[in-house]
Amino acid sequence: MMLNSSALKNLKNQKNLLAFSAGGDSTALFFLLLENNIKFDIAIVNYNLREQSKEEVQYAKELAKKYNLKCHLLNANKIEKNMEANARAIRYGFFEELIAKHNYNNLLTAHHLGDRFEWMLMQFCKGAGCAEMAGMQVVQKRDNYTLVRPLLHLDKKELLEYLHTRDIKYFEDESNFDEEIKRNEFRHNYSTPLIDKYLSGIKKSFEYLDEDVESLLSEIEVTIIDDFAYFKSSQSKRSDIFAIDKYIKSCGHIITAKERALLKNSATTIVGRKFIVNFDRGFCFIISYSDEKITMDKKFKEECRKLNIEPKLRSFLAQNDEAFLIFKKLILNFSNLRSF
Repeated sequence: MMLNSSALKNLKNQKNLLAFSAGGDSTALFFLLLENNIKFDIAIVNYNLREQSKEEVQYAKELAKKYNLKCHLLNANKIEKNMEANARAIRYGFFEELIAKHNYNNLLTAHHLGDRFEWMLMQFCKGAGCAEMAGMQVVQKRDNYTLVRPLLHLDKKELLEYLHTRDIKYFEDESNFDEEIKRNEFRHNYSTPLIDKYLSGIKKSFEYLDEDVESLLSEIEVTIIDDFAYFKSSQSKRSDIFAIDKYIKSCGHIITAKERALLKNSATTIVGRKFIVNFDRGFCFIISYSDEKITMDKKFKEECRKLNIEPKLRSFLAQNDEAFLIFKKLILNFSNLRSF
């Protein structure tokens, strides 16, 4: 069984961190990385929700010791509500702390074809375009690391067959069978039956989708300074919104169809009561949202008035001198260029 070739290129001679759960997917990826002589460490999160999780953590430690890898462990506080969203935030927060502390280049996840197809169907049912439905990519650049999904072309059954033929131990998370969780509902009732019946066609469709996304969307570089992000707006609102979506998703929020429509038609949009997105003078600015009222001095308010800065941005800019200086420089340069 081959790992994705473009993924392998990114992993050779790099410092890699594998998001490990002891489930079938990440266990298969663990041993495939070993077979391909890829150096890596593992990170596992114990959410303390299942008795079996203790065994999973122990298995992770045993594998790390056997193959001389580092095993990073987070014992998370119990999550009381919004389990999936909060678990994801905890998980990626932990991974990104490790990446910053230990200078990992790549974060590897064991998402496979079924995960990707399930995501596509969910997006299609909510209302989405080609780029959103293509969803997961094999290689995605983040702010200070690269997210790599080497199994995205493989079906779950192919991974389990790999494990079974080699008699490799793995665990099954019983929560994967809970159809109260939307992704499980889609998986068991829609994506898995379709993959079982039309596997080769679905694989080929994703190849076409990836090609279409490359031709439809221009690559946009987003500059990030703490809670302030910006980029030069492209000629395509579609590409701009895709860049916004990627950045905000990396911060732990999934943009809704309603928010996407607002971004398309409004100069300023509040997203998830966490972000303010503002299109102004050739740029897109994304800042953290707060409804806290602050006192702004007269000089600052007058400067904002003269520069015609969106009122919703002013509280943030008043408290962040570096962001305000960059913001002013960008819009003044744009105005000067337009005046020639």
